[in-house]
Amino acid sequence: MTALEVPELTEPLRNPAPGVVTVWSDIGCPWASLALHTLHRRAAERDDPLLVDHRAFPLELFNRRGTPKLIIDVEVVAIAAHCPDLGWRPWTQPDSTYPVTMLPAMEAVQAAKDPAVGGLRASDELDAALRRAFYAEGRCISVHSVILDVAEQCAHVDAAALAGALARGAGRREVYAQWEVAQRPDVQGSPHLFAAGGFATHNPGATYHWTAAPPDGFPRLEEYRTEWAEELLDLLSRGA
Repeated sequence: MTALEVPELTEPLRNPAPGVVTVWSDIGCPWASLALHTLHRRAAERDDPLLVDHRAFPLELFNRRGTPKLIIDVEVVAIAAHCPDLGWRPWTQPDSTYPVTMLPAMEAVQAAKDPAVGGLRASDELDAALRRAFYAEGRCISVHSVILDVAEQCAHVDAAALAGALARGAGRREVYAQWEVAQRPDVQGSPHLFAAGGFATHNPGATYHWTAAPPDGFPRLEEYRTEWAEELLDLLSRGA
């Protein structure tokens, strides 16, 4: 395999296992983090098992730049004001500590899928913890030591095994392979959710628009409905 080649995904759009939802997203995308929070919260309320297979939709690779802080800041305010139970806070740390890239965090989520690190459940747990560290705690999840510190707090993640896997470059090829797939029209953006039975939805529940193009405008979240999570969990519970 040459440096420019990436491994082929045998199931490019979704995990075929029954009861698994595949979520394409960027950890630095507030809309994806809202969708995942909604799904996890409703699953906990129903006491339903939930397995999420995370696939990377790396915005910085698509856009050839880090996602501008000013865009994330105003999206966080719009979403958190509408859904305060998220527990998000404005970024109050020095701008010099703001994450310039989300690739290391997304690579760690992929590396955690290895059964030696914890598997799919560990990967989802780490993804949720990294999002919480960024949106609620203001931590720079670009930094290797921060990622491992977050992993230490995850019950299903073997943080030492994850550290060894990342030192060997685990997760990077997977992120780039997924980026290749994410360029297909089937994946419309971050987040896009897929499950068996033909379930597919992009940025579910959110109705919003920008008042003007950034940096002049603001996102206006007009409505956020959560019925989609109920529909998806019903589908997953049937083992479709």
